[in-house]
Amino acid sequence: MGRADGTDRRVTSTPVDDTGATILHVDMDAFFAAVELLDRPELRGRPAVVGRATGRSVVSSATYEARRFGVHSAMPMAQALRLCPSAVVLEPHMERYREVSRRVMAIFREVTPLVEQVSVDEAFLDVSGAGRMLGSPARIGRLLRERVRAETGLACSVGAAGVKFVAKLASGRAKPDGMLVIPPAATLDYLRPLPVSAIWGVGPSTAEALRRRGLATVGDLAETPEHLLHRWLGEAVGTRLAELSHGIDRRPVTPRAGEKSVGHEITFEQDVTDRAALHREILRLAGQTATRLRAAGLAGRTVGLKLRFDDFRTLSRSRTLSEATNVGRRIHAEAVTILDALGETPPVRLIGVRMENLEPAGGSAALWDPDDDWRGAEHAMDSITARFGGGAVAPASLVGTRPRRVGDTSSVRGTPSVPNPRGDG
Repeated sequence: MGRADGTDRRVTSTPVDDTGATILHVDMDAFFAAVELLDRPELRGRPAVVGRATGRSVVSSATYEARRFGVHSAMPMAQALRLCPSAVVLEPHMERYREVSRRVMAIFREVTPLVEQVSVDEAFLDVSGAGRMLGSPARIGRLLRERVRAETGLACSVGAAGVKFVAKLASGRAKPDGMLVIPPAATLDYLRPLPVSAIWGVGPSTAEALRRRGLATVGDLAETPEHLLHRWLGEAVGTRLAELSHGIDRRPVTPRAGEKSVGHEITFEQDVTDRAALHREILRLAGQTATRLRAAGLAGRTVGLKLRFDDFRTLSRSRTLSEATNVGRRIHAEAVTILDALGETPPVRLIGVRMENLEPAGGSAALWDPDDDWRGAEHAMDSITARFGGGAVAPASLVGTRPRRVGDTSSVRGTPSVPNPRGDG
């Protein structure tokens, strides 16, 4: 595995037999920060972090110059600035990242239709059918990197291998701005010296459990009889780890069929205890979520509410409706019902609203539409917002009530088109 600061970068610089290395993992380098530097070229070569300079903000992205001070994504901003006092803090622009992501993914889909977008800044590609037109996997990887740079001004790293998880390991090792090819015949030699934590799905607790039994490397894992892994970890996990340690990953590259959920969430600058304030914030989030649904021609049957309390416990609850909706007032009413059913709660640090079980809007019309009274008003609000921008119009109950917050996060799951919580590459 590569370190986040790129100091142990390894790339393929001489011809290799890439026959069969038809799975590519392409990962944009320090994506959010790199997009910001397109408009701030004078900051190139300097440490910079993306986030908000507030007490509870976290780092969304960091340039490699900042990473060499130990800064990484999801780190509290205050800690990042202690590690690297000279870092420039750049405000995030989520819509810009989404727009650039769409351009990058469009490039990928011109190469092969088999693109599985994993997050806003990374995707798996199966290029087994593109060889006759474009050449070997390594050549296709070089072509992708050149096109992304020429058409967006950004750098990406590519891993090429016979299976998905090895391709992802390779792209991480090639960062920044490189390509590493792991020929299928060399897969086991590449994997054996890696730590067990390099295996997909091995988190800190599983890694520690394996180390207690003397299994420190992937090679140690591969040499362990599978029945022992079953005994220690359970049959399903034991079988999966045994296969991965031998370079077996049965997951195909699967283009996503469509969005599975749409939502918005925010983190408050100060914990909120006032129930009326939470109701108003749910109204705001429900309205934003409904606007996204209508823009995509979708409606949802399941309303989800997410709460994170002052002790960082996170709670998620949902309600499924008899009819799908994309009306903010209906989403708000259901989410408030969920909140009120919880009774008294600890102070709230984060709140989010999400719609799931999506379907085309209007696909299941009922004889009586309970949302009809509000639908016309919200469509009118959509038209005003499209013309004059967000915030041009809002429910009267929200005017002048916006609480202090670290920032908004929007998310689309299924076909990711927004930043994912882990940060970027």
